[in-house]
Amino acid sequence: MLCAMTTSEQARQTAQPAALAWRLVALLYDTVIAIALIFVISVLSLVLMPDHRPVEPGSLAAYAVFAGIWGAIGAYAVVSWRRGGQTIGMKPWRLMITNQQGQTASWYALCLRFLLVSVSLGLVMLWCLVDAQRRGLHDIAAGTLLLRIDAKSA
Repeated sequence: MLCAMTTSEQARQTAQPAALAWRLVALLYDTVIAIALIFVISVLSLVLMPDHRPVEPGSLAAYAVFAGIWGAIGAYAVVSWRRGGQTIGMKPWRLMITNQQGQTASWYALCLRFLLVSVSLGLVMLWCLVDAQRRGLHDIAAGTLLLRIDAKSA
């Protein structure tokens, strides 16, 4: 019995590995979302601090605010990748994250991917310049691919 392919599955079959330039353009778009998240976490920290004063640099509260910002940005990315394979910044450029088989990547793989790219400050993405499948080191470690979907399939 033959199963009909969904539009998403057809798009993934015609997709090509995404070049570094596409990754950076999508990251630039997602920076707008990150700025909004930073703003929200910063406002929450001011509301929660006694006398609504900014946190002191190097204090435990400052590290907690940093962890909150990092966690919020990570949750945005990982949940977006898991739910539709894309963040808001990836959609206009037809970029999608999948596992090696072209399916939705696991929560673990997506969290590992975010952890590695954020801890390395994005340097792991440079490996896609030499990899045949244009994978960054974070993609290799997580078993993910960043694909650019053909315009005709999208």
